[in-house]
Amino acid sequence: MKVLWIEDHEPVRTMLAHAADKAARARIPVDLVMAEGLLAAERRLRLERFDLVIVDLQLPETGDDVDMAVARVANMGKHRIAVASSRPERDEVVSSAVRCGANIHPQAVFKAGLNFNRFIQRPESFEDFLLELMPAAGARSTVRAA
Repeated sequence: MKVLWIEDHEPVRTMLAHAADKAARARIPVDLVMAEGLLAAERRLRLERFDLVIVDLQLPETGDDVDMAVARVANMGKHRIAVASSRPERDEVVSSAVRCGANIHPQAVFKAGLNFNRFIQRPESFEDFLLELMPAAGARSTVRAA
């Protein structure tokens, strides 16, 4: 799975890089690409194909317009989008994008609640987290529950 994570906070990017490195060493098929902002992400989206794009709503280019990041990423291709942010408006942004028909995970992820250390210590938990954000995850969990 090829994932683009748009994140402007250096400590978070560092932890994600460690998690991706551990996943690669464990031969888990996750190719994580980081973008420091929306402009860098747009450059990558023009040149590469991603299965999943994870967006932080608080980026330097967006200012207080929390909808802008999701709207711009949604218009750049057919990839799945997920929101991982600590902004209080995150759930409203996702609900709005769902109503507009975007290919977005229906629940925002509270970034401050993510256990990055667990992703580093247990690489399979990082892969599980990413797979849960994909569209087929809901269908798989329903089948398992039955």
